[in-house]
Amino acid sequence: MTGHNWTGSEENFIHAPQQYGAIHFHDDDLEDAGWEADFELAIPATMKSDVYAARLRAGDAEEYLPFFVRPPRASVTAKIAVVAPTATYLAYANDHIAFDMGPAEAILGHTPLFHQDDLYLYEHAELGLSTYDLHSDSSGVCYSSRLRPIPNFRPKYRHGETGTLWGFAADLDLIGWLNARGYRYDVVTDEDLHREGVDLLRGYKAVLTGSHPEYYSGAMLDALESFVGGGGRLMYLGGNGFYWVTSYHPDKPHLIEVRKGESGSRAWQARPGEYYHSTSGERGGLWRNRGRAPQKLAGVGFSAQGFDASSYFRRMPDSFDPRARFIFEGIGDDEPIGNFGLVGGGAAGHELDRYDLQLGTPPHALLLASSAGHSDNYQRVVEEVYFMFPGLGGTQDCGVRADMVYFSTPNGGAVFATGSISWCGSLSHNGYENNVARLTGNVLTRFVQDDPIP
Repeated sequence: MTGHNWTGSEENFIHAPQQYGAIHFHDDDLEDAGWEADFELAIPATMKSDVYAARLRAGDAEEYLPFFVRPPRASVTAKIAVVAPTATYLAYANDHIAFDMGPAEAILGHTPLFHQDDLYLYEHAELGLSTYDLHSDSSGVCYSSRLRPIPNFRPKYRHGETGTLWGFAADLDLIGWLNARGYRYDVVTDEDLHREGVDLLRGYKAVLTGSHPEYYSGAMLDALESFVGGGGRLMYLGGNGFYWVTSYHPDKPHLIEVRKGESGSRAWQARPGEYYHSTSGERGGLWRNRGRAPQKLAGVGFSAQGFDASSYFRRMPDSFDPRARFIFEGIGDDEPIGNFGLVGGGAAGHELDRYDLQLGTPPHALLLASSAGHSDNYQRVVEEVYFMFPGLGGTQDCGVRADMVYFSTPNGGAVFATGSISWCGSLSHNGYENNVARLTGNVLTRFVQDDPIP
């Protein structure tokens, strides 16, 4: 943190260490809960790479502790890799948004729906905070650790703020669909991707994101860019991805750091002179403001959010381009796509990403479909609002929408993006027999084929 002699002429503590006089400690900091191990599980060599949970039962009480089994090192047998967005799970770990954020109800467009896990978190502050919370001295929480109980990181958890699936629980919809369709896949995590880079992804044809890969390190972005540039195929199956600059502690892989800057949808803002990360020395804030807008990687980037209800997609003229024919096999020309689902009732909802050539969407990208029918609870994100004026809601602003995008990349690669957090929540509708599941399957089936994409 800045010292009493900070002049404001230099924001980077590395360049002016004499002006940075202290480390900010808080009485509610928590890096490691220090719990002793009650049991251990040796992973059998034959155990499939996937998402698992240890089930704990005592009387009528039941609890699940999730864990990920990655594939054996240097032994890739599947063509598909799912990158579990564990950095985002940590950023939201044990959040108190619905309890402590003043405008939460207005943002949601409905009364928050609390569950037993939410009440437990509220009553047990010793479990630590999320990066959406404030410390007891009202400073923002910029660190989060996985070495503690995280009750909202559970398979049956329902998000107290939205009343629906969010984070880990929402990503299980994708895992369920992959299993229902019989795809062979491996699961890796953000932590793995940050540490090992593009080498982790070598050997895979297609890499799938979760529903909300919001928190990304520079090393993780480098890895995905290298994978796609080298002929890999990326399926970005969410919204508001690749958004906040995130650092991992170099010696403590369980710890992430996020500094919320002057822009972005944020619950707090770092104090002047304290935007640079202590763990990496880099400037925090949005990747967009550091020249790495999500559109450059995925073709779409965060544009709007709303939480009252989700909507659906309509096909755009580019969807009839011969290059996109395989994506829409079995889907009618005028068929609404995803007017159903577990997350808000539709495939286009909560947080939406948009095609934008000025921010780096490749000029040859095909704009396949766009969402429609959003209410005025959906508003443009703050980084796109330069002046406040009426008309920024979903019924009036054409920029309040999700865009579905597809484009090819060098060496036979490709990128497909849905532009919506709620997309995966529509996969399981009608026993996985629906147009969201069909479209996603059309893309994945093509992406795992060996022949290059034109």
